[in-house]
Amino acid sequence: MSGNLSKAGANPLVRAVTALVIVAFSLWLLFHVNPDSSYLWIKSIHVIAIISWMAGMLYLPRLFVYHADAAIGSDKSETFKIMERRLLRYIINPAMIVTWVTGLWLAYMMFDFKGGWLHAKILLVVLLSGAHGYLSKSVRLFSQDKNTKSAKHWRIVNEIPTVLMIFIVILVVVKPF
Repeated sequence: MSGNLSKAGANPLVRAVTALVIVAFSLWLLFHVNPDSSYLWIKSIHVIAIISWMAGMLYLPRLFVYHADAAIGSDKSETFKIMERRLLRYIINPAMIVTWVTGLWLAYMMFDFKGGWLHAKILLVVLLSGAHGYLSKSVRLFSQDKNTKSAKHWRIVNEIPTVLMIFIVILVVVKPF
């Protein structure tokens, strides 16, 4: 069975890498064919990446809530391990990377890294990245059957990305300072 699981995991990786190569090539082509429209394309990709990153950051702790109550070694626990690993590797990690790359490009090209709201936003994104790191470590601990946190802990952790997201959106839209 483990051979089937590793073989099944290869297809999503191939699809994810293929998608990233296509996006990278398309962006390269865009910059050379019509560089004036690159801002809107980069901004669109940034928003799409944020949505993907946040969806994963909101879903992963919810999986942990149910996984924490599953018996170690059970089919349910093993299924959660696969779901958590794939969510992190194929959605959350690439989305975070694309978010950072496009976000830093936008911060430099459009705002020259100036503005109190931008500095506050970047700080909150750093905190969100720290939460991402914590969840990544937790995926590893769950995969090794070493989780020591309760379902209640994961319900609370599930709120952290939401709160950060709210403040980030307010900073971007309102630009209060």
